[in-house]
Amino acid sequence: MLTPAHLKVVQWLSPAFPVGSYAYSHGLEAAIAAGTVADAPALEAWLGNLLDFGAGWQDAVLLAHALAGAAEPTDDLARALQPCAERLQETREQGMAFARTVAGITGRDMPARLLPVAVGEAAAPLDVPAEDVIALYLQAFTGNLVTIATRLVPLGQTEGQAVLDRLAPRLPGIAARAADAPLEALGGCALAGDLAAMTHETQEVRICRT
Repeated sequence: MLTPAHLKVVQWLSPAFPVGSYAYSHGLEAAIAAGTVADAPALEAWLGNLLDFGAGWQDAVLLAHALAGAAEPTDDLARALQPCAERLQETREQGMAFARTVAGITGRDMPARLLPVAVGEAAAPLDVPAEDVIALYLQAFTGNLVTIATRLVPLGQTEGQAVLDRLAPRLPGIAARAADAPLEALGGCALAGDLAAMTHETQEVRICRT
C-alpha cells in the first residue's frame, strides 16, 4: 500500500528535490563523447551494468545499511569506495544538499553524508520497507542518467523513457537482494563506468560537473 511515508520518500527522490542531480552524469558524458553510448541500446546496456555490477548495486547496499542505523560507519566506507575524485564529488555534494534540505523540512539534525547514506539515514525513522526505499533510489539514479543521455546523445524523449521502462523491472530484484546483503557483498566490476568517470575529470569540453 502506498502510504504518506512512501510519498515522502518519492518527494525526496524526485527531480524537483534540490540536490542538483541534473548537473552530474556519473561519467556518462565521457562515454557519450567517446561514442561508447551513442544510441538507446548502448545506453540501456551501460545503465544495466551500473545497476547490476557497479555504483547502482554498491549504493543500494550502502543505503540498506544506513537504513539499518549504521549511517556513520557506512559513510566512512562509502567514501573509501569511491573510485575517483569526481565520483566522490558527485555523491558528496548531492548528499550534502539532500541532508540540508531534509533538515530544513523536518527540523531533524542531518549530518552531511554521501548521498545513499544520507537517504538511508533520513528514511530510517519512516515506516517504509527497505526494499521500497532502495528501489525508489535506484529509479531516481537511473532516471537522472536517462535524462542526461536524452540531452547529450541526443535521444528522443520517448526513446529515453523506453530505456527507463525496460530497466525498471530489474530494480525490485536488486533492491530486495541489497536489503539483506552484508557489507561483504559490496564490490563491483563496472570498470568502463569507473574509467569514464576518471576520463571526464580531464575532458576539455563538458556540460556536466561529473
